[in-house]
Amino acid sequence: MPPVCARSWNECASAGLSVPRVSVEPGRAISGPGTITVYEVGTVKELPGLRTFVSVDGGMSDNIRTALYDAHYTAALASRSSDAPPHVVTVVGKHCESGDVVVHDVPLPSDVAPGDLLAVPASGAYHRSMANNYNHVTRPAVVAVRDGVARVIVRRETEEDLLRLDADPEPAITDAASGSAA
Repeated sequence: MPPVCARSWNECASAGLSVPRVSVEPGRAISGPGTITVYEVGTVKELPGLRTFVSVDGGMSDNIRTALYDAHYTAALASRSSDAPPHVVTVVGKHCESGDVVVHDVPLPSDVAPGDLLAVPASGAYHRSMANNYNHVTRPAVVAVRDGVARVIVRRETEEDLLRLDADPEPAITDAASGSAA
């Protein structure tokens, strides 16, 4: 038995305590830091003297952790390089909710514009498992990259996927004599 374990057992025994059970969640340790979420910028809205909002094509439907747990992320311009000075912005989702924030107060180049791609690193572990269809927004694809080769491992949801479970409305009840709806 390693010395640390022996010491723990001895200390617990002398204090009359049960030896604690230690568990580790390796999934988060593996997938959390190694996953990047990529968003496309939709709009940039500056409220002079207050804040600049950069909206992206995702949000609380694919990353609810910021809203639920006050999780903190960072972001970087991923689609191009920029020499523009940094400007502190708030990256928000497309759900038009006050809690739909992806990244609070992050410095991005002041020339960030619609169509740019933003990378949010260390966003693995719970993003896909907690993703939802809030406001009927489809979930994004999951892409694995190895040795410079990308492949889709979970395809992007489609509108057809969302509507697949909807039941057909009941047919109208008609008056047999007239053929018109009752």
